[in-house]
Amino acid sequence: MPDKTDRRQALRRDVLGLGGFLLLCFAVSGLGGVATATSVGSWYQTLVKPSFNPPDWVFGPVWTTLFILMAIAGWRIWRQPRSSTRWRALVIYAVQLGLNLAWSVLFFGLQLVGVALIDIALLLTAIVTTAILFWRIEWIAGGLLVPYAMWVAYALLLNVSIWQLN
Repeated sequence: MPDKTDRRQALRRDVLGLGGFLLLCFAVSGLGGVATATSVGSWYQTLVKPSFNPPDWVFGPVWTTLFILMAIAGWRIWRQPRSSTRWRALVIYAVQLGLNLAWSVLFFGLQLVGVALIDIALLLTAIVTTAILFWRIEWIAGGLLVPYAMWVAYALLLNVSIWQLN
């Protein structure tokens, strides 16, 4: 039976780990926000958008929620016993975070809508792959990524439509 010191150390490790995953996810979000801010109020407003494009105010709360869910999912997998399966899942998780950031840079920062479309297709593939790998390790972690995959699928449709309309 673990003693109080072991439990405290485990709790400290868990809290620091969760904090690390939240920091990582919000660093990606923040960097993406910097890229987005370069043209969301100017260039983006001039684009023809599909009728199903949500109002701009929707994006902030949705992405904040999704980044929290991503952080919790990654943390839950990180807490699992070390294995090659866990390592592979966390590597793909990191790849999807990179693709997520790249989309903001490509779409808003560089205004390369077509290239961003390729990126978001790869991003959705990486998210689904991550969710499947996470699900196999711990179903809750995999399930936490489902809203993210659904939102990015919707964003992919928006990206396709904006690319076609412009």
